[in-house]
Amino acid sequence: MKTRKIGDLEVSALGLGCMSMSALYGPPANKAEMIKLIRFAHEKGVTLFDTAESYGPFVNEELVGEALAPIREEVVIATKFGFDIDLTTGERRGGTNSRPEHIKAVADACLKRLKTDRIDLFYQHRVDPEVAIEDVAGAVKDLIAVGKVKHFGLSEAGVGTIRRAHAVQPVTAVQSEYSLFWRGPEAELLPALEELGIGFVPFSPLGAGFLTGKIDENTKFDPSDFRNNVPRFTPEARKANLALVDALKVIADNRHSTPAQVALAWLLARKPWIVPIPGTTKQHRLEENLGSVDLELTSADLAEIEAVLAKVEIVGDRLPEAAMKMTGR
Repeated sequence: MKTRKIGDLEVSALGLGCMSMSALYGPPANKAEMIKLIRFAHEKGVTLFDTAESYGPFVNEELVGEALAPIREEVVIATKFGFDIDLTTGERRGGTNSRPEHIKAVADACLKRLKTDRIDLFYQHRVDPEVAIEDVAGAVKDLIAVGKVKHFGLSEAGVGTIRRAHAVQPVTAVQSEYSLFWRGPEAELLPALEELGIGFVPFSPLGAGFLTGKIDENTKFDPSDFRNNVPRFTPEARKANLALVDALKVIADNRHSTPAQVALAWLLARKPWIVPIPGTTKQHRLEENLGSVDLELTSADLAEIEAVLAKVEIVGDRLPEAAMKMTGR
């Protein structure tokens, strides 16, 4: 497995997003099977594992902690704080909560669930408009000073917020959606991260599964799958957006690969400090994704992809309106 640097943190070129094992993409997967899958990922060279207190809540951290406990010294665990969740009951109280005292309490709870003595990368999951980002960065700085946290991250934050946070406590990585299905970060975010020396960790690098080529307008999602509420995943939008996937399939066939591998290889080719974290609950999909690390797209391949993107207009927003309002703050 090739490695990359996000900030000053070295990780595998591809990480593993663990959220879908417990939440949002339908019913939770079998815990024993997911532990086996996480350990298999490590055997294949993956060192970055991504979770959050809100996935479940709590159950995904517990899964990741149990899976990685025997190999804790060989991996990097990223988790997140920032939603208003009762730390005792797991009740979602709505909105965000990044008050410094709450951040520190969340950190202690995360450490217990993850069965570890430090969080390698601690992200603010969404910016809290009621708490100055300087105070958030200061709270994480305090946690770093006592050894409970190693690195500070931000998720779905705006460039101005990132700069202000970085001035208080250096930000190691920023997480946001980025893929051939959503290229929003290219305008302002990526140039700012390059300037500041901050790594970028794209989530949904396969467009919530759409870029795998396994979803069309007739696909039925489980009632609990969040994609049922995403404008980009209405049957009409899916039908229109298949033009992108069809073009990817042609490129993939020419390279004896798959659309998912091309989509991930394209991200890896963007910048050397980009580390995607595709998620899956299936071993064969994990192996397919990992194959992207060794797929080096030529300049002709990249030019062909750009030509396709220039012609294809993606239909539908990437998130519901309420969720979009929590991004870019």
